Amino acid sequence: MTPRQSSRIAFLLFTLSLVLAVSATPHGPKDWTVPDAARKMANPVPLNGATIAAGKDNFISHCVKCHGETGNGDGPEADNYSVMPADLTDAHMMGEMTDGEIFYKITEGRKPMPDFKKTLSDEQRWQLVHYIRTLVPKPVAKPAAKTAKPAAKKAPAKSPGK
Repeated sequence: MTPRQSSRIAFLLFTLSLVLAVSATPHGPKDWTVPDAARKMANPVPLNGATIAAGKDNFISHCVKCHGETGNGDGPEADNYSVMPADLTDAHMMGEMTDGEIFYKITEGRKPMPDFKKTLSDEQRWQLVHYIRTLVPKPVAKPAAKTAKPAAKKAPAKSPGK
């Protein structure tokens, strides 16, 4: 093997290792940076049954194939991508995100998630935010701790002969 061939092989191995390292790097929801202005946006669409129903319709039409019917990231196309769809039922993750962040992510998308700024109107995307919020399971209220009743005080024993 000539020195030139050795150099080429070394270069190809180096390039291949870089490509593999970059493709193996996780790109989950935690590293999806959202601008402060978007994070601070408030949902202008009123929260009501009709809004949630409209959001659900759009979720079924545009999101179920990746995020799944319940939003937990197991849609029929989820396995086709190197980045798994976000689990929208994750209470911790969703609790940390503002409505503005969710709206921004729906609007702008990020590979492999498409952007929906031309597919859905602003109102439809805000409705979708309302619906996505319903996917997070509500915490189960813990029953109040039972307090033990104080023991009844015993009357002093009467001494015989009194």
